[in-house]
Amino acid sequence: MRFIAKLTIILLGLSLPPLVMADEQAPQRWVSAGGALTEWVVALGGESHLVGIDTTSQHPESIKSLPSIGYQRQLSSEGILSLRPNILVGTEEMGPPPVLEQLRAAGVKVEVFSAGADVASLERNLQQLGALLGDEAQARRSSEQYVHQLDTQRQWLAQVQQHQSAPGVLLLVSHAGSAPMVAGAGTVGDWLIKQAGGRNLATHAGYKIFSTEAMAGLNPEVLVFTDRAQSGASSRQALLRENPLLAQTEAARNNRLFEVDPTLLVGGLGPRLPDALKTLSKAFYPPNGPLEAKASPAQ
Repeated sequence: MRFIAKLTIILLGLSLPPLVMADEQAPQRWVSAGGALTEWVVALGGESHLVGIDTTSQHPESIKSLPSIGYQRQLSSEGILSLRPNILVGTEEMGPPPVLEQLRAAGVKVEVFSAGADVASLERNLQQLGALLGDEAQARRSSEQYVHQLDTQRQWLAQVQQHQSAPGVLLLVSHAGSAPMVAGAGTVGDWLIKQAGGRNLATHAGYKIFSTEAMAGLNPEVLVFTDRAQSGASSRQALLRENPLLAQTEAARNNRLFEVDPTLLVGGLGPRLPDALKTLSKAFYPPNGPLEAKASPAQ
């Protein structure tokens, strides 16, 4: 069976048109794996190249009609090759590795980008994308604009923190209210909390499942949550129903539960994060003080 699968990949590769096999030509048919990276492809003017996207790529609205190549960590070489791409762009989160090797063997150029939650990684990603798209100047302008937005955010925080202290925050990622994963160091969730002016109460690295008792014991002043299955009132209700002790936290008592789009947390720093920071920081630092927080909490 393994031999047959390998033979299928080779034959599919041989059947691709010369454009797909020629690395020296500018790539025209792209597939993209990783929400933030796909958004940057579009932002830098590469949307016309896209012929397929993974399930974490949900923005902008105009790309949703594109064929899906599946979840970024569980890609299928057959599905991708059926779209006849000559380049796959994705972060180091994509895989599995044998599929990437099969794609390379079939003549698809695999470009791997960083999923790091830091500006230096973003700048390298934009430089790499700009080179692939043949517009390094636009990539550089986008990078500079992003840094400027973050500088403006830091200046705003410096002013508001003269009067209010940074709230203790937990960021929870759940699926229909199930046992949440808590964002720790090195994650986009952690970066989001800190850039918005919060103190991440979680000290572990990466995403980790916490018991309800452990989360309640940290008694966050603010709960930021995201649900991969649902949104709005239903996601909040599911979270509190499946984790009832959270209702006893200071965050719940003061109605300081705020929902964020789960696609913001995938694939490194994306172009929508600066706007998300503005919204979240206003929730962290409401005009009338934390006990009067009314800045669009999840209902």
